[in-house]
Amino acid sequence: MKKLLLLAALGASVVSAPALAQAPEGGGSMQRDFTRQQAQQMADMMFQRLDANHDGVLTRAEADQGVAQFSSPRGGGRIQRMIAQAFGDSQSITLQQFETQALARFDAQDLNHDGTVTAAERQQVRDQRAQTGRAPAQQAAPAQPQ
Repeated sequence: MKKLLLLAALGASVVSAPALAQAPEGGGSMQRDFTRQQAQQMADMMFQRLDANHDGVLTRAEADQGVAQFSSPRGGGRIQRMIAQAFGDSQSITLQQFETQALARFDAQDLNHDGTVTAAERQQVRDQRAQTGRAPAQQAAPAQPQ
């Protein structure tokens, strides 16, 4: 099962590499529209990269070490905040828990609930967060199939 997950993560990264290379200059991948499935794949890939011993459980120590390895000055703070939010008070988290939280963030950003988050939706969420200090309420989003 672990080999299958690792192979799937590797395959997804290979498939997405050409798309990332074609992203508009200066915009990067955060400017592209992305689907719920892509958000799930990204969460799975990140978990696999951070889970150093590949036991299916990510510890805070593994996460901290992994974040330090692939953080950039531009995006490192965002990743650290996401990891801190994912762990909360826990010292470890499973792939399923990590994925559930990633999909909840996606659903909160998918303002029109069409299964795709656009750059415009991300900007709306940022604007609302700047005004209120909070992201849009998640409970307004209908349940999405997994």
